[in-house]
Amino acid sequence: MNWEDKRVLVTGAGGFIGSHLAERLVQEGSRVRAMVHYNALGRRGWLDSSELADDMEVVPGDIRDRDSVQRAAANVDVIFHLAALITIPYSYLAPASYVETNIVGTMNVLQAARCLEVERVVHTSTSEVYGTAQYVPIDEKHPLQGQSPYSASKIGADKMVEAFNLSLGVPTVTLRPFNTFGPRQSARAIVATIITQCMKGSSVRLGHLYPTRDFNYVSNTVDAFLLAGTSGKAVGQTINSGFGKEISIGDLAILIGQIMGKEVKVTEETQRERPTDSEVERLMANNSLARELLQWEPRISLEEGLRHTISWFKENQDHYRTEEYAI
Repeated sequence: MNWEDKRVLVTGAGGFIGSHLAERLVQEGSRVRAMVHYNALGRRGWLDSSELADDMEVVPGDIRDRDSVQRAAANVDVIFHLAALITIPYSYLAPASYVETNIVGTMNVLQAARCLEVERVVHTSTSEVYGTAQYVPIDEKHPLQGQSPYSASKIGADKMVEAFNLSLGVPTVTLRPFNTFGPRQSARAIVATIITQCMKGSSVRLGHLYPTRDFNYVSNTVDAFLLAGTSGKAVGQTINSGFGKEISIGDLAILIGQIMGKEVKVTEETQRERPTDSEVERLMANNSLARELLQWEPRISLEEGLRHTISWFKENQDHYRTEEYAI
């Protein structure tokens, strides 16, 4: 990978994965433009806490607004598109906002890339588009199932990327991460939820405990993004980036408790459960295509990643509230 002096736009750069990716690109020598969601307070998400933010051109905007996307994409070589609404429970309450952000927002990025002749767009998908696994490990040929408004909106975004590539010749890569976790993640995510509750006591309240997920540490996912942005074989492809192992939510809570030196009591709480037919019961990645096309492999194990994540959360407790369940 050679990112030296590459002009790169990262949408959603103030978010969890986006901030890690933007920082890594700066470290690799890229000229990074970081698009963050405009707000009246002028906050830049997690980039407010980044020592590398001053080495980026941070631009506020709204992915739903065609003109702000067009301005942000001017004179860049590669676009990493991570801006999205991602929380699943809130998508049951506000599905239209997910369509506007995830589908229309993605179309705005693609239109800008086409008009400005950007060399490549790396689009962020999600393993949620597969729904409950019909077989494991899940490869990229697995059927797509919209089991939540969030996953349906991401399927729509993925298909928009596919259409712009096939019909309009926009060079795209769709990267499909499986359950990325790590420092800066929202407490709405399961790993962060368990850690923050364990920091307050030994009782952990969760939704369904039986579903399995394939957890992948954030630096592994960032590695996959960088490779997807340079591999000539990746253009036009959709590629899974998952560790390739699964663990149930209940067992994950016990593992985190063990790493933190606690014997946790895990209870199910109805308000944290997805509707029955919406629950994705099993996810585990087949990552052989990423290994073949990108020469990628996950370097950080679940246990090592959890140790890094727990350490960060202990040092940054003030960013999180665990007293109430936030959708």
